[in-house]
Amino acid sequence: MIAFTKTYDRAAPFLLVVIAICGLVGGGLLHWFELPLHGESLWRAGALVVLVALCLQIVRSLVAGRAGVDLIAALSIGVGLALDQTLAAAIVAVMYAGGQQLENYAEGRARRDMTALLGRVARTAMRYQPSGLMEVPIEDLVPGNRILLRKGEVVPVDGRVSKGNAILDLSALTGEAVPVEIGAGGEVPSGATVVSAPFDLSVLRPSAQSTYAGIVRLVEAAQESRAPMVRLADRYALSFLAITLVFAGFAYWLSGDPVRALAVLVVATPCPLILAVPVALISGMSKAAANGVLIKSGGALEALASVKIAVMDKTGTLTGGKPKVTEVICEAGFTSDHVLSLAAGLDQASGHVMATALIEAAASRGLKLASPDEVEEAPGEGLHGRVDGVRIAVGGRGYVARFTGILPPKLKLDDGIAVVHVAIDGILAARILLSDRIRADAADSLAAFRTAGVTRLVLASGDQTSIVERAATSLGVDAAHGELKPEDKVRLVEAERRQGAVMMVGDGVNDAPALALADVGVAMGARGSAASSEAADVVLLTDDLGRLPVALAIAQRSRRIALQSAIAGLCLSAVAMVAATFGYLLPVEGAVLQEVIDVAVILNALRALTPPKLATG
Repeated sequence: MIAFTKTYDRAAPFLLVVIAICGLVGGGLLHWFELPLHGESLWRAGALVVLVALCLQIVRSLVAGRAGVDLIAALSIGVGLALDQTLAAAIVAVMYAGGQQLENYAEGRARRDMTALLGRVARTAMRYQPSGLMEVPIEDLVPGNRILLRKGEVVPVDGRVSKGNAILDLSALTGEAVPVEIGAGGEVPSGATVVSAPFDLSVLRPSAQSTYAGIVRLVEAAQESRAPMVRLADRYALSFLAITLVFAGFAYWLSGDPVRALAVLVVATPCPLILAVPVALISGMSKAAANGVLIKSGGALEALASVKIAVMDKTGTLTGGKPKVTEVICEAGFTSDHVLSLAAGLDQASGHVMATALIEAAASRGLKLASPDEVEEAPGEGLHGRVDGVRIAVGGRGYVARFTGILPPKLKLDDGIAVVHVAIDGILAARILLSDRIRADAADSLAAFRTAGVTRLVLASGDQTSIVERAATSLGVDAAHGELKPEDKVRLVEAERRQGAVMMVGDGVNDAPALALADVGVAMGARGSAASSEAADVVLLTDDLGRLPVALAIAQRSRRIALQSAIAGLCLSAVAMVAATFGYLLPVEGAVLQEVIDVAVILNALRALTPPKLATG
């Protein structure tokens, strides 16, 4: 039923245009052949069909709690028919139906980049089985399965290259046109297109939890959203209707001619605010998606355009996000391989980037990892559980101290070095050093934020304060806060919001509460199972912070174009209403003029599809 309704909604405007045009042209031909009564009847019939469809649409809107200026269009056609101004009614019907079809076309073009993402979802995969290769639905794939990917296929699930080299087209995810080569052991995101020879992929996540599944869910949510500016237009539709009726009433009082009142109604049909705003905002969302930034809603795009303060997590946002184990410093009685195998075994239950680094380090040493039990994780702090019959705790100093009863001493570390503490059966066993350097382009990205209008940059991290402060000094941010728990980040966002609209950028589960609280939450990466992606308003489809200033510029330009289109359209409509009130526009002339205005504002709104000009220097 839902699918039928959507199909009908797409087809109805086109059918109405055909009927209205046939009525208008056919009636004109009959007048040409000196059959005016038949011509009038055809004009009336075409207008009446559009009026009935319009009334049904109005009823649907009212049931949904929305009152739009479509009411004015219905009044124009209805009053035109009642006053035997059938030509004016037929023209309004053609222009109204044509405007709806033009809006559908414009929105379809604007959504093109987002819709393209939905059309690339893989349905099946070639899985290796004891009997050989078998095509299976992607829902049947589980972690550990091995599948064959061939040239031209879309990667169905997240995985690692297990055999061969993969050359992938990531443009659908990132907007980057240059293919990327990933060697054996490298992670491959779902949604990429294979442009190389076949290779084998080891499945990392079920299809529902893979990157591309998350993107599809986010795109579908974005396409169903309604922007605040659009809802604002709905709320003020009755006010606009009242103003129109006042002008029409004044025109009738002034002249005693109901046709003049009809002319006022005609030039107010329909409102450019309703047509232009959604087209401009959806155009901006689509342009951002083409640049690797998924904005979930028109409201999020508007909020992004107003951001003045950026609060950023450090790990995975300003750093590479893929730390590497550089050293395992063991206490007496413990060996590095034993500690690493237990810590990595426990970290199999965590999705944190540090956990991934420990698992990769253990794999590089050929260590076998046992399955963890009784695992409990404190987001942003650490986790504990049982591995091979012993109690393990892995995390920060304060977290591990809860299990040892002693706060480990701080280590003097170089910039970019993080420490993971490991306790075994209540005893501090080792400290694992990991290197996660500041991204080479981080400083340029932050400079681009300032160019895009962000006036305050704040660094927030769960890492040691000394590490965070050193990173802040090298990057030139305005403030830095370290050793933050999730609730601390929430309080920080609350405090910063007193100074202006805040954008929070993060990538971990511990960032999710702050992302949800901020005026705009931005998640690095789009894996569907990540709480940060679900809580965020904006998702970077690749871990490239440099794309965010571009999205800011797109949002600002789209909002500016939406306002320009709406204000210009309304002002022109108001001038036309005044002219009609004093008899300078007939209903037919007013109908043509109003639709010229509508077409102009829609075409102007489509400018949001063009790339913004970014300031340099």
